[in-house]
Amino acid sequence: MADKKTIAIFGAGSGLGASLATRFGREGYAVALVARRANPLDQSVAELARTGIEAAAFPADLTNLDGIPALVRSIEQRFGSIDVAIYAALPSNVGFVPAVDLDAATLRSMASVFTFAPVEVAHSVLPGQLARGDGAIVIVGGLSALVTMPGLSGVGPLMAAARNYALTLNAEVARQGIYAGTVNIGAMIDRSAGLRAATAGGKELDPSFPVVDPDDIAEEIWVLINKRDRAELILPPLPQS
Repeated sequence: MADKKTIAIFGAGSGLGASLATRFGREGYAVALVARRANPLDQSVAELARTGIEAAAFPADLTNLDGIPALVRSIEQRFGSIDVAIYAALPSNVGFVPAVDLDAATLRSMASVFTFAPVEVAHSVLPGQLARGDGAIVIVGGLSALVTMPGLSGVGPLMAAARNYALTLNAEVARQGIYAGTVNIGAMIDRSAGLRAATAGGKELDPSFPVVDPDDIAEEIWVLINKRDRAELILPPLPQS
């Protein structure tokens, strides 16, 4: 396995996670899939195998912060390294909260998945990447991390903290061969659990709200990691003022 790179997708769902697995697998990467439920992961591993992509499932609850270091070690033991780590755990039942209603207890209830877990994943992956002098870590979040959206707080401040961490980390480790970046998505992701939840029971999306193809996001992340010419990507791009 030493000559084959590995991507670990933390929060591997049917939308972006599946597209990332296919995009990087097509380039010869082995794929580690991490998510809460084992059955969908096993199905994804089987689907990837049918296209010639080596993959393995690692069922885990990423809000169990104490379990993340052992999770990372198990992936490294299976594949030899984690060359690319993508944190894209975006629960489909996210509840935005108006800032006037936000309190510490509400913020704390969401902090593990949106702030603490991505930091702990990066912290656990970094030693191996620093030892090799190469690697990439990308944290995927939402547009409210950097754009004021009245009525849609709670998640935004937590994602903003993870975004700040990723940008600061990149500034610290870029000269050591490590890339850290953040991707902020201001749209629903096609084929994702979030979109299915939003349209369940025949509900229709606001036509002004964009839906993006996860294959396009995966391609953008591939380019981002390989060019390393910027630490942040916003999709869809914000209009120029």
